[in-house]
Amino acid sequence: MNAPANLAPARGARTPEADVDAADTTAADAGSSLITRLGRLWERGRLPSESEVRRLFEARLTDVAANKLARRWCEQYTAADGKDRRLMLAALAQVRGSFAGEAGEGVRLFKRFNAQPMGLRFLVELRADMLRWRKQVAGIQALDKDLEGLLSAWFDVGLLELRPLTWDSPASLLEKLILYEAVHEIKSWDDLRHRVAPDRRCYAYFHPQMPGVPLIFVEVAFAGQMADNVQALLDSDAPRQDLDKVRWAIFYSISNTQPGLKGISFGNFLLKRVVEQLLQELPKLKSFATLSPIPGFADWLGKLDADAVEAIVREDKARAKARKREGVPDGQRWVARLARAAQARKTPDVVKRAGFRLAAHYLQSMKNGLPLDAVARFHLGNGARIERLNWAADTSAKGLKQSCALMVNYLYDLDELDDNLARLHDGKPQVSRSVGRVA
Repeated sequence: MNAPANLAPARGARTPEADVDAADTTAADAGSSLITRLGRLWERGRLPSESEVRRLFEARLTDVAANKLARRWCEQYTAADGKDRRLMLAALAQVRGSFAGEAGEGVRLFKRFNAQPMGLRFLVELRADMLRWRKQVAGIQALDKDLEGLLSAWFDVGLLELRPLTWDSPASLLEKLILYEAVHEIKSWDDLRHRVAPDRRCYAYFHPQMPGVPLIFVEVAFAGQMADNVQALLDSDAPRQDLDKVRWAIFYSISNTQPGLKGISFGNFLLKRVVEQLLQELPKLKSFATLSPIPGFADWLGKLDADAVEAIVREDKARAKARKREGVPDGQRWVARLARAAQARKTPDVVKRAGFRLAAHYLQSMKNGLPLDAVARFHLGNGARIERLNWAADTSAKGLKQSCALMVNYLYDLDELDDNLARLHDGKPQVSRSVGRVA
């Protein structure tokens, strides 16, 4: 379900729709417009009244009438279009804002919703809308805090089930892999068959109240050495691996499926659980690594000026500043240069070295105590280390656009995970010598 597009009113006109869909201004302005329209619809009886919404917060969880009202509210919200959903969220936020601090009314509301049929799934979808419209619905942050706390408890990793997905799994589940795959698009059923073949593995976390919905899944390939090219890894014509001889497990795709569970920390337990499972199945495995995208690299590089690029590439800031600026390429020109080089048959070593230095600098960049890159944030936050950069490793259109075709291996050394985490907390993510540390 997509957020509704903004609509431009006719010149001089002022309509209720214009109040809701005015161009993005401040959250306060947007919230004021929503509340204005909300009041009109309350008067017309189109939406649950303010007193009814307040009762959802205040009544005891055993109140039969309030629980019937909650069921009607959930049914109406599910059937509503985007505009009315935002209005209904605005009504919740307005009433929630009338309670001081963390008085418990918001928690009571969501517990009441959770008690409805398919209540947990409804709340996950509700939070996805809350996150989507957080800048347009004033006061929604307090609601989100209430709901996130409950979802963190209800989706505790101890309550989740790790299940393998194979070609023999129900078609409805396999279709969800195609739908939710967020890293490397599954292009056909043959492509999917290859990814869940007997010499591959795919594991997913499930919640008992959402048994048909994989919350997060990881795809695993096996190899004799650390993988360096995703097109080769995804080649459905490649010969099957002899699992008795492989020593490397390669995690090449991890996908979260539920936007409403953003910030709920169960993904960081997934790989560790999968490693344990793999060692039970294939005790001869010795090493565990990823072949990961660098999704923010090209965007980051494209924003650097010529001086910043020179300082990284030359690894000598004083000399870089002393160089004559004329003709020195900025970040945007380097993005184009690296992308062209990745597609060429032969790449000059000087260009490749520059690309590696820039990518290494980006992967070790921190913001607010965390890695700047989202994928690095996930793996380094699990205790992995940056092991190797790979040139022309993903020459798909997506790979070229987001990272100039560069990819990175994160190594999961089970004996070093805790030490690596400690270094990360000190602002110094662990990297191998081949990558090099950024001072």
